[in-house]
Amino acid sequence: MGTVERVFVAEAGGSAMRQVDEVRAMAGRGLDGDRYATRRGYWTDVDECQVTLIEAEDLDGITASSGIAVQDGQHRRNIVTRGVDLRSLTGRSFRIGEATFAYDRPRPPCRYIEGLTEPGMTRALAARRGGICVRVVDSGVVRPGDEIELLPAEDGFDPILPGPIHRAPNRAV
Repeated sequence: MGTVERVFVAEAGGSAMRQVDEVRAMAGRGLDGDRYATRRGYWTDVDECQVTLIEAEDLDGITASSGIAVQDGQHRRNIVTRGVDLRSLTGRSFRIGEATFAYDRPRPPCRYIEGLTEPGMTRALAARRGGICVRVVDSGVVRPGDEIELLPAEDGFDPILPGPIHRAPNRAV
């Protein structure tokens, strides 16, 4: 269905994303060492995601069309995928490496990301290119090269439904 191309974590809100060779996804928390799993993210208690995914094809398109730097974690998403339409995961659960995840909601970009990166980043990630939020259902290690496997839904129904859409208040950068 697709694969993991790169994995990133950031230790705290506003700190640089750091590419890692593997990371432990922790059920109900997020990625070990990432700002949201440790409750130190900018959006903690406001509009947080346990884990974020973004399509490598979208990042390639952004680089080609705008020249905005998005290949080294500037996109502020945890897992870069290739070969999977992330929107097709809506309402579904899936496995990446040893961990199981459930789709939560789309992750549109915010103005805060532009304050951390460069002018134009918010617009570059718009138009449904901002990725998705997912929840960790079962813990396990995730690595670049891991395949993304859609888990079967019983009778067309997946018991792991997306959570509510969280709307963040306007926040100053």
